[in-house]
Amino acid sequence: MKVHATAASDSTLATAETEEAEAHAPLGSSSVSFAAARLSACCHGGAKMAVLAYSLGKREINQYFSIKNAKLLSVAAVVLLTVFHSASRHYGGSDTCDWLLSSGRFLGDNVWQPYGCMLHKYKSTEANFCLREKRIAFVGDSRIRQLFYSFIKMINPEVKEVGNKHENIPFVDGDSTVDFLWYAEVNNSLKEQLMLWTEGSASKPHVIIIGAATWSIKLHNGKSEALFQYKANLSAISDTLEKLAEHSEVYWVLQDPVYEDVLSDSRKMITNEQINLYNEAAVSTLNTSKKKVKFLEASRQAAMETISQSVDGLHLPESTRDVGAMVLMNSMCNKILKPIDGSCCQSTPPLSVLQKLAAGLFLVSIICFLLLGCSRHHKSRPIPDVESGEEKKPPVVVGQLNPKGPLLAICKMSLIMLYFYMCDRADIFMKEQKFYTHSTFFIPLIYIFVLGIFYNENSKETKLLNREQTDEWKGWMQLVILIYHISGASAFIPVYMHVRVLVAAYLFQTGYGHFSFFWLKGDFGIYRVCQVLFRLNFLVVVLCLVMDRPYQFYYFVPLVTFWFAVIYATMALWPQILQKQANGSAFWNLAVLLKLLGLLLFICFFAYSQELFESVFSVWPVSNLFELQGSIHEWWFRWKLDRFAVINGMLFAFIYLLLQKCQLLSEGKGEPLFSNKISNCLLFISVVSFLTYSIWASGCKNKSECNEMHPYISVVQILAFILIRNIPGYARSLYSSFFAWFGKISLELFICQYHIWLAADTKGILVLIPGNPSLNIIVSTFIFVCVAHEISQITNDLAQVAIPKESGTLLKRLLGAGVFLALVLILSQKE
Repeated sequence: MKVHATAASDSTLATAETEEAEAHAPLGSSSVSFAAARLSACCHGGAKMAVLAYSLGKREINQYFSIKNAKLLSVAAVVLLTVFHSASRHYGGSDTCDWLLSSGRFLGDNVWQPYGCMLHKYKSTEANFCLREKRIAFVGDSRIRQLFYSFIKMINPEVKEVGNKHENIPFVDGDSTVDFLWYAEVNNSLKEQLMLWTEGSASKPHVIIIGAATWSIKLHNGKSEALFQYKANLSAISDTLEKLAEHSEVYWVLQDPVYEDVLSDSRKMITNEQINLYNEAAVSTLNTSKKKVKFLEASRQAAMETISQSVDGLHLPESTRDVGAMVLMNSMCNKILKPIDGSCCQSTPPLSVLQKLAAGLFLVSIICFLLLGCSRHHKSRPIPDVESGEEKKPPVVVGQLNPKGPLLAICKMSLIMLYFYMCDRADIFMKEQKFYTHSTFFIPLIYIFVLGIFYNENSKETKLLNREQTDEWKGWMQLVILIYHISGASAFIPVYMHVRVLVAAYLFQTGYGHFSFFWLKGDFGIYRVCQVLFRLNFLVVVLCLVMDRPYQFYYFVPLVTFWFAVIYATMALWPQILQKQANGSAFWNLAVLLKLLGLLLFICFFAYSQELFESVFSVWPVSNLFELQGSIHEWWFRWKLDRFAVINGMLFAFIYLLLQKCQLLSEGKGEPLFSNKISNCLLFISVVSFLTYSIWASGCKNKSECNEMHPYISVVQILAFILIRNIPGYARSLYSSFFAWFGKISLELFICQYHIWLAADTKGILVLIPGNPSLNIIVSTFIFVCVAHEISQITNDLAQVAIPKESGTLLKRLLGAGVFLALVLILSQKE
C-alpha cells in the first residue's frame, strides 16, 4: 500500500465513504452532509481527516443515541431520583424550616441561598401584613441588637440606629411591635424575664429571638470556669424556654465567628475557638428531645464568609446581618403569606377541586386502558407545525378506531403530569433561587451555538423561510430563551431587550405562517381551526387543571391563540381574498392591504385605550381566560408589548409571496436572493440595522422606557436577521438540524420549563442533583427535553382522535368540550 494517494483516488474514496454513511444513517437523520462530502473530495491531509472525523462522529452519535433510548433513560432517572429524594426526606429530615435556619451559601453579591429551598425577599408591605397584631422580642447583646435593627428595617426602611446601646429599645409600627431587650449574659436576670413571660405577669411575645455568649467570654477572660457556668445557666432556663416554645416561636441564635486580626485588645480573648465551645454548649443543652427551641445557624454560616469585612472584628457587616433577619422573616411569614418564591417553611398545598377532578379523569383512563389490555401502540405521526401555519396531512385511517391508542396516550400524559406535580407542588425535590452572572448566560449560549453549527445539513428546499429554516429559527430562539430564564438574565437589561425581540419574532412567525396558509390554500374550515387551537392549548389546559394555575399564567399560549383568532377573522371575513383570486389584479392586492390597514387601526385603537381594553377582557367568562391574580394588567402588558409583531409578519408574507409570484426573487440553490448589486446593498443595510439595534439595546438603562420603544423597532432586527439569513444562496442551502429538532417542539419546551426545569412557577430552579449545580442542569435538562418531546407526540396523537374530519362528529365533540370547559370555569369561580 502506498502512503500517498492521487487526487482522483482521494475523491473516489471520499465519495464511497459518503455513500456508505448515507446508506447506514438512521431514518430521519443525515449523518453526512453534501457540503462535507464536497469538502472531503477536494481537500488533502488534515482538512480531509477533520471532515471525515466530523462526518463519522455525527454518524456514531445518531446510531447509538436515539430519542427512544433517551426517553427510557429519562424514565429510569426520574424513578431513581424520586426514590433517592423520598428516602433522603424520610431518613434525613424533610423540614425545610430546619434547612432554612441551619445551612446555606452565598451565590454572590450578598444573595443567600438556603439549602434545598428558596428565600423570599420580603417587602415592607408584606412584613407589616404578616406581623400585624404580633409582638416580637429580641433578647441579647450587641449582636442581637444588630439583628433587631436589620429586622425592623424590613418593616420600616427609614429606621435609624440611634439610642443608648446598652438599653432596651422599643419599636412600634402600626399593629406590629418589636422590642429589643438588653441581656448581655445568660444569668438570673434573663431567667427572671423569661419567667415573667411564662407566668403571664408580662405580655408574652409571639416570637422570641435570643442569644448571648461574647460578654461571658470577655468578662471572664475566656476561662473554662465561665464555660461551665454558661452551661449551668442554660440548663436553668432550658425548661422555661421549652414552656415558652409551646405557644410562641423561640429561636436561639448561635454565635457568629469573629475576625481575630482586627479585634481590640479588650476583646482579644473572644476567639473562634471559644465561640465554637459556647455554641456546642448551647446546642447540647437546649436541643432536647422535644426540639421546640429552634437554632438560627444560617447567619453564622454567612458570617464565616464575610466576617473579614467587619470593622471591629466582632460585629457583622450590614449585608451579612441582613441574611439572618431575612431568614427569620421567612421562617415566621412563609407559612402565612405563602409566597411562590419562598419555598422554605411551606407545606404541600391541599388539592383543589379541579386538581381532584383531573386526578379522577386520569385514574379512570388508566383503569380503562388496563381493562382493555395492553398492546403495542401505533407509532406517533409526524408533528404538525400549526404555529407557522404548515401542516402535514395525516394518513387516512381505515376501519373503526382502536380505543387503546388514545387511552395509552392519556395514560402516558397522566404519568407525565404526576412528574410535573412532584417537581413543582409536592415536597419531594429541592428548589433554589436564580442568580445572574454573565458567565451563567453566555457560556451555555456559546456551547449550544457550537453544537448547532456542528449539526448542519443541506436544506431540502432553498426558498426564503422554508420549513427547515423556520424550525431552526424557532429552535435556537427557544434555547436562548431557556438559558435566559434559568440564568435569571432578565436582571441584565441588554439581554432582556434582545430576548424581547425573540418573543416578537415568534409572533412574527405566527403572522407569517398563518397568513401564508390562508392566502395560498383558502382553508377556513372548522377542522383547521380546531386542529390549531387543540395543538396550541391542550398542554396548557391540562396544566391549568393539574397545577391549579390560571390560563393567563402561561401567557404565551393565550397570546398566540388570540392572534390566531385575529388572523383568522381578518382573512375569513368578507371579502375573502386569496392569491388565486388576486393573481395579477392590483385591485384585490390593494384590498388585502386595506384589510391589513384596518387591522392596524384596530390594534392602535385598543393600544391607546387601556380602559376599553380592560373593560372588554374583564367580562365573564372571558375574564377567566385573561385575568391573573384578579387583574387584567398582565394580559394588557403582554399584548401591548408585541402588538405589531403579528401584523408585521402578515405584511412581510404578503410582500414576499407577491414578489415570488412576480418572479422577482432568485431562490435557486446557491443563488443570491436578488441581483448581486441589490443583494450586497440589502445585506450591508441589514447588518448595519442589526448591529444598530443591538447597540441601542445594550445602552438601555430603564426597562419601562425601552419597552415603550420595543413594539416600534423590534421589527428592524427581525427583518435584518431574515435578510442576512436568506440573501446569500449558500446560507439558504444549509440549516442546523440540531436547532430544527428543538424548533419542532419549541411550544412544549416553552410551557414545560415552568414546572420541570425551572421551579416555583419559574421563580426558581429545580434541583434534582443537590450539591452539584452543573450535573443538576445536565440531568434536569435531559429529562425536561425528553418529556417535552413525548408530550408533543401525545398531543399529535390525541389531536387526530379528538378532531375528526367528519363535521357531525366534530360538532358533537366541540359541544362536549364546551360543556366540560364551562364546568371548569364554574368550579374555578366557586374556588
